[in-house]
Amino acid sequence: MLRFLAHTVISLIADAVALIVAALILDDMGLNGVGFVIAIAIFAGCEMLITPLVRQVAITRAPVLLGSTALVATLISLIVTKILSSGLQISGGIATWVLATVIVWAVSLATKLLLPVFMFKKVLAQRAANS
Repeated sequence: MLRFLAHTVISLIADAVALIVAALILDDMGLNGVGFVIAIAIFAGCEMLITPLVRQVAITRAPVLLGSTALVATLISLIVTKILSSGLQISGGIATWVLATVIVWAVSLATKLLLPVFMFKKVLAQRAANS
């Protein structure tokens, strides 16, 4: 249970950072301060539900596309979040959607890899000392 909670917190923080970075980089993407928290919750929840589904479809239907499932899940999550929340605005064309997907995916991945090292530094140090 503790591991699931830690994973959820890290995912929420990583998704928030990724959306903020994408909004700062892309002119046609914006975040509304009031709806931002709701947008993060929708995006993170959608991504947690969509990623395994897209991965399973890729495994059974198109194994060649298995490597791109995270990008597809990120795009679907962005679309759902834009539809359900006023906290995320993407007004550009296809190029904006593609760039937003790649930026959010890359920043989220990097944050999910680096954040545990900083957040759980003491725990990791204690485990290393006990080993």
